[in-house]
Formats: sequence, C-alpha cells, structure tokens
Amino acid sequence: MRKMLILVAMSAALMTAGSSAKAQVDLSAYADSEGFIDIQALTCAQLAGTWQDQADLLSAWYSGWYNGLAKRHYMDIRKGREAEHELIAYCKANPQLRIIQAIDIVFKSMRERAGIKVQ
Repeated sequence: MRKMLILVAMSAALMTAGSSAKAQVDLSAYADSEGFIDIQALTCAQLAGTWQDQADLLSAWYSGWYNGLAKRHYMDIRKGREAEHELIAYCKANPQLRIIQAIDIVFKSMRERAGIKVQ
C-alpha cells in the first residue's frame, strides 16, 4: 500500500510539472510567407515563449532600432543584458502586451532609476 501511495504521489507530481511546462516556439513560426516577422506586432507572450538565443536576437534587433532612432552609435553590453533580462521578466508578467509597449515601460523604469531625464 505504501509503495502504491508513493507511486500515485510521484505520478501526480510529474503530471503537474508537465502541465505547467510550455514548449518553446521558434520565431520562424511568426514569419510571413517571405520569411519576414512584423517586429511591431510581436507580443510579450511570444518573446517569453521563444528560445533564449532567439530572445537575444530580438533584443539585439530592438536595441539597434532604438539606438538608430536616437542616432547613437555605441552599445553598452552590460546595460543591454540588464534591459533584456528586465524585458523578459516584464513580458512574462504581462504576456498580453506587445513587446514594443513593454520596452517603453522597461526603458522608462530603467531611466528613472538611473536619474536620466528625457527631453
């Protein structure tokens, strides 16, 4: 009887762990027929649900986009990693937002903490 209870408990634990785990989705799943991804349409759920190397790729793309808009020609690797980490954490908590909305919120928070005022 004891062995049976242990097996039932282990099976229940494995089923619970398996049901909460989500499969990673490759970014190519969001590409159109020509292979392009509409970066502005991607959601936080999609970022949080992709592979880490692809989240890194997206973060680098967004960093280049924002730095290009600001006409900056340099990169702070440490801050970039920090921003990516904060963005993914924020996206996991707010999967319904588009990534570009989450970036605005995360960047604003990072600037406030650093005492940076945007004109």
